[in-house]
Amino acid sequence: MFRTAAELVEIAEKENILISEVMIRQEMDVKDKTREAIFSDMERNLEVMEKAIEDSLKGVQSVTGLTGGDAVLIQEYMKNKTPLSGKLLLDAVSKAMGTNEVNAAMGTICATPTAGSAGVVPGTLFAVKNQLNPTREQMIRYLFTAGAFGFVVANNAFISGAAGGCQAEVGSAGAMASAAIVEMAGGTPQQSAEAFAITLKNMLGLVCDPVAGLVEVPCVKRNAAGSSLAIVSADMALAGVSSRIPCDEVIGAMYRIGQSMPSTLRETGEGGLADTPTGRLLKEKIFGSLA
Repeated sequence: MFRTAAELVEIAEKENILISEVMIRQEMDVKDKTREAIFSDMERNLEVMEKAIEDSLKGVQSVTGLTGGDAVLIQEYMKNKTPLSGKLLLDAVSKAMGTNEVNAAMGTICATPTAGSAGVVPGTLFAVKNQLNPTREQMIRYLFTAGAFGFVVANNAFISGAAGGCQAEVGSAGAMASAAIVEMAGGTPQQSAEAFAITLKNMLGLVCDPVAGLVEVPCVKRNAAGSSLAIVSADMALAGVSSRIPCDEVIGAMYRIGQSMPSTLRETGEGGLADTPTGRLLKEKIFGSLA
């Protein structure tokens, strides 16, 4: 069993195995299941993610009308223009946003680690897939790698916006995705940890301020930012860039920052963007003047 990122990396390096393999073995031990059963369970998650992205690119709309259709707009932009940020990164943005648009439209998604941040891991996976050409097994391992780092965060800090702000949701999701990208691209376990740290420390302090208390604005577009940062941080780590603050210390900092956030900035819909003039008008429009 591992509890920290340092322990996770140490096990992988000592046994000369992938981060994903460490997580698979732990799941087998904890759940008392065979490797085949563990893989099958995770493949079902992958299938849910794939379906959500496919549905989003057909165009979806939330009941409130606050979100929907942006994933399609980005795909059309990519076909007709040369994106300034590059097609791989923008494809990840589109698919991350699309997944969250499906969530807002009451579709089925896989929380990674939460519904509000569910777009980052699949969005990046199905974008880098087009460049790295992974096998289905490697795609499933991508989710195990992300899950291993998510496990560390959940056991040492928090992954909900209500507990620690959006840094705990999209911040964790972006960091998880970044670590998984590194492994899929052939990086080392330590490089996965560096990518995780670089991503999370650049999301520290991010508040959770859903307009009208709904997981739509700004949540969908924050998944875009999380997926972008995940890819950039993965490239940095693969290039040999390291985080001066170790992974576990970044997680600890996120925890302390979350504890110090006022409740108005932790998913209550009372502060931040939710408390702007437009945010208040949207709330009244959706729920009425008594909301």
